[in-house]
Amino acid sequence: MTRLRLLALALAASLALALPAIAEDPEPPSRNYFVYVCAESDDTVHLIRFGPGGTDEIDRIAVGSFPTETEGPHGINLSPDGRHWFLSIAHGMPFGSVHKYETGTNEWLGDATLGMFPATMDISPSTGLLYVVNFNLHGDMVPSTISVVETGTMIEVATIDTGVMPHGARMNADGTRLYSVNMMDDELVEVDTLRFEIARRLALGTDPPDPHAHHAGMGGMTGDMGGMRMPVVKPTWATKPSPDGKVYVAGNGDSAIYEVDLGSWEVSRRFDAGPGENPYNLEITSDGSLLVATYKSGNRVAFWDLESGSLIAAPETTRRVPHGVVVTHDDRYAIVTLEGVGGEPGTVEVYDLAAAERVGEVNVGKQAGGIIYWNGEN
Repeated sequence: MTRLRLLALALAASLALALPAIAEDPEPPSRNYFVYVCAESDDTVHLIRFGPGGTDEIDRIAVGSFPTETEGPHGINLSPDGRHWFLSIAHGMPFGSVHKYETGTNEWLGDATLGMFPATMDISPSTGLLYVVNFNLHGDMVPSTISVVETGTMIEVATIDTGVMPHGARMNADGTRLYSVNMMDDELVEVDTLRFEIARRLALGTDPPDPHAHHAGMGGMTGDMGGMRMPVVKPTWATKPSPDGKVYVAGNGDSAIYEVDLGSWEVSRRFDAGPGENPYNLEITSDGSLLVATYKSGNRVAFWDLESGSLIAAPETTRRVPHGVVVTHDDRYAIVTLEGVGGEPGTVEVYDLAAAERVGEVNVGKQAGGIIYWNGEN
């Protein structure tokens, strides 16, 4: 055996030792798992089941108020007791709305008018209040708000001034802090949910302000940045805090994932996703050991070992434009939405976390995006 061959074998062995172990053969599921999925271009929400019988759609719920318009169901979440699900409708005249449904029966129970383009949301388990970010795609890029909704009466009780294009709202375990990002401000914000105010802001970008800057926004829109710094990171998501006090932020603009230490309130690590990958949504397992990321432009789902900071795998998706991701309550599976392009349907994919391997898929409505896990019980 040549010296070059021996060196190659030694290098391969060292790399294998450095990567976390991946199971070879995923075991089939022994129970059913459920997710609600938004199809933004079809104005539908789909109830999907993955289990011993495979992956299938068991209900399709038409949403919205104007049958001749595409209103865009975008964000979705569950009440802490699992009895209700809430849906943001992005487009309105001019404002969007949030709607309340009963899980299982999927009966519509009420709604509230919010700000412009309401998007992601989360609910405080301590107060039951719903916090919805108003992403605001309309006109100049100006600071927007987070709406606070009392879910019993479906009344907006407060608004919190935040920043330009807020997104990715996720709550801590006791519901006292909400973490969100301002996409065009390159910042993570911590919301005091009891005082209805921003407690802390963390700048993620490093570029200086440009007083002459204009920025082409999403959908080809142009807005005046008004002297603010040009966004570099363009964060699109913040996770719930991990057990060791970390929040992970998707850097959609600079193809990176940021780990933020909540104690020191600073970036503790930066994971390079690679050129053109563009992380969009993130989810962590309950023990904080694994992070799953959708790479919106890269058409991949990435699995990161958070102890070592190493990439386990990044398999390609079956359809283009990966969007949302949730992890099942038992940390066994990640369930991902794929928007598709043009007239393509959206798709829901299921990945075995131990193997980092796709084990199920089903097509849904066009532009599948928002997703939330439901354990199938009220």
